[in-house]
Amino acid sequence: MKHLFVLGDSISIQYGPALHQMLRGRFIYSRKGGLQAGEAEIESPAIANGGDSSLVLSYLREQASTCFHTDILLLNFGLHDIKQRESGGPCQVPAEQYEQNLIEIRALALTLAEQVIWIRTTLLDDARHTAHCKSFHRLRAHAEAYNAIADRVMGVDPVKIADLSGFTDQLGGEVYCDHVHFTEEVRRLQAAFLAGSVWHFAETSP
Repeated sequence: MKHLFVLGDSISIQYGPALHQMLRGRFIYSRKGGLQAGEAEIESPAIANGGDSSLVLSYLREQASTCFHTDILLLNFGLHDIKQRESGGPCQVPAEQYEQNLIEIRALALTLAEQVIWIRTTLLDDARHTAHCKSFHRLRAHAEAYNAIADRVMGVDPVKIADLSGFTDQLGGEVYCDHVHFTEEVRRLQAAFLAGSVWHFAETSP
């Protein structure tokens, strides 16, 4: 049975339980920090939350110095990178640094896993984010721009891409439960989409 390891931010934490259940019996599922993540991890990178691309890169460098290896590595982050402390200010990780981080992450990931799957970052609604989050800012335009960067870096074989962003964006209706996270029903739909992607990529890999 193949082992799937998830390295991602709070979006992956929240769809994780449903994805775990859907893959049960076909894949051994685990993630950074283990399967139990507290609510404090949803916004603040700590044990299970991978945080931004700089933190992900640091984590993978640490794993590269150990005997870590997995069959499938699922990567899902980006929302922390586009945080702004103030409206109109710089992103937490500037675009140029984000691209360089992804280049290094891609190279490292391919040494740590037989197969790497990149999950495109989910988008947001600017007005809703502003109304529900006062401690920092995010913009949909930045999420789209950073996805475009990731498409260039990760969208080359042998890395596979699962377009969770496009899938979620076409659902319509009330998909958010706060500024950027999704309702339980949307999380289940996201998990089903990703389970199908994982099955397909695993079955079609060399």
